[in-house]
Amino acid sequence: MALKLSFEQAHDMLLSGKEVILLDVREEPEYLTGHAADAILLPVDEISDETVSACIPDKETPVMVYCRTGRRSAEAVRRLEKLGYTTVYDLGGLVGWPYGLV
Repeated sequence: MALKLSFEQAHDMLLSGKEVILLDVREEPEYLTGHAADAILLPVDEISDETVSACIPDKETPVMVYCRTGRRSAEAVRRLEKLGYTTVYDLGGLVGWPYGLV
């Protein structure tokens, strides 16, 4: 079951110094228009054991997932959990992210 975080909690985790992966599961053109700082692009339809293990080798590393509206992030969370990732947070949509985009 996906864990939920507010944007503030996610931001605090990213600044905590602990290892955490921020995953943007939108398509590349969407990512290029603006994404959260340090987010790794991995479109939801490209999630597989091989693609995920390339950017997140340790299945116990906390992973935060977002998309544009929340639909794709929910699907990505299901896929990651099915692949054995143990701490996956669904941030939902990027709309309203108050910490700026790059």
